[in-house]
Amino acid sequence: MAYRNKVYVAFDGDNDMSAYRSFQMWDANSNFNFSFHNAHDLNHALDSSQEETIKRKLRERFANSKMLILIVGEHTKYLYKFVRWEIEVAIKLGLPIIAVNLNGRRKDDDLMPAVLRNELHITIPYKEKIIKYAMDNWPASDKKYRNDNKTGGYVYTDSVYKDLDL
Repeated sequence: MAYRNKVYVAFDGDNDMSAYRSFQMWDANSNFNFSFHNAHDLNHALDSSQEETIKRKLRERFANSKMLILIVGEHTKYLYKFVRWEIEVAIKLGLPIIAVNLNGRRKDDDLMPAVLRNELHITIPYKEKIIKYAMDNWPASDKKYRNDNKTGGYVYTDSVYKDLDL
């Protein structure tokens, strides 16, 4: 079994690439207290590749991943070919899932992909501090909730945001 220390980020590559690039920028910039081992650094799936070739490469990334961050934009819920498949793989693997709303909402809304609505996950806004907090804290909560057979979406309390000055 592979050592799982990577963070798998799923997103709409056509519309939300800048949000994903911000994750990389935060990680590279010492002025931010943000670091992650990006699963997408493991191998490259070429745009011209066949769907099954791409999915094989993505499965290799998942084999080394400890959590999924889903960047939720305006079109994410309509992306079945890869994003829905990535969510389904994460669910099947029992990975902690952090849904990051680009619209700034702190909870699920009508942009959330239907496949995730009844599955265990936390929803947060697209802000560096709360994303870092969730990456550090959600996996332990996810494990506890799974052990208690809990499902569905969770949110952080207002006090968490206040403590982070958000």
